[in-house]
Amino acid sequence: MLITSLDNDRIKGYIKLKDRKYRKKEKKFIIEGMHLVLEACKKGIVEELIIEKDVVLPINLPTVYVTNEIIHKISEMESPSNIMALCNMVDEGIIGDKILMLDEIQDPGNLGTIIRSAVAFNVDTIVLSPNTVDLYNPKVIRATQGMMFHINIIVRELQEVIKELKGKEIPIYGTNVNRGMDVRSLHEKDKKKYCLIMGNEGNGVREEILNMCDSYFYIDMNENVESLNVGVATSIILYELNR
Repeated sequence: MLITSLDNDRIKGYIKLKDRKYRKKEKKFIIEGMHLVLEACKKGIVEELIIEKDVVLPINLPTVYVTNEIIHKISEMESPSNIMALCNMVDEGIIGDKILMLDEIQDPGNLGTIIRSAVAFNVDTIVLSPNTVDLYNPKVIRATQGMMFHINIIVRELQEVIKELKGKEIPIYGTNVNRGMDVRSLHEKDKKKYCLIMGNEGNGVREEILNMCDSYFYIDMNENVESLNVGVATSIILYELNR
């Protein structure tokens, strides 16, 4: 199928998916680029391919061919890829034993980096607070390099989940420079199951959430460095928890 008109209802639907509320309502989103498309295909969430005319892909899925003008209208990138896909949002799964909680992370690049690190270091569930940046924001999707399709990610009120985890005797860890322990000192048995909470770029974890933690970590570093980017700090702690 070749579509050449921007007035086509299908194309209008693709363009509407730039809006977070519309994505949430339809439970669909657009991805761009061959790598992301292949990762989404592995997960089985691609509904149809959206490809610029004359491009051929060896993927047996429903395909819509469009013009370069339409590609530019659908895309949020300055230099769009000529390979896109319409995807269904990933269903939330059951919370596992190695959990990362993110409290109001706002930067799409930070969230994407953290998701990649979580997959790399064998976290099985990420819990996002409702005010965290949209998981399906195109910048988040690109920053994850497709790893968001390979980990269970849910959106919940953190207090509710913490109470549930305490009932399962899963230790809750936060970060605190003044009264935390060096993350490297954690005993091997305490790495079998855990919940690590990381917070907002400017304000950290909210006080009411921090007060629910069982213990706290800090990262030992040069005293001239006041703090680390939340994506970097999360990656370091997850590496140590996985080591």
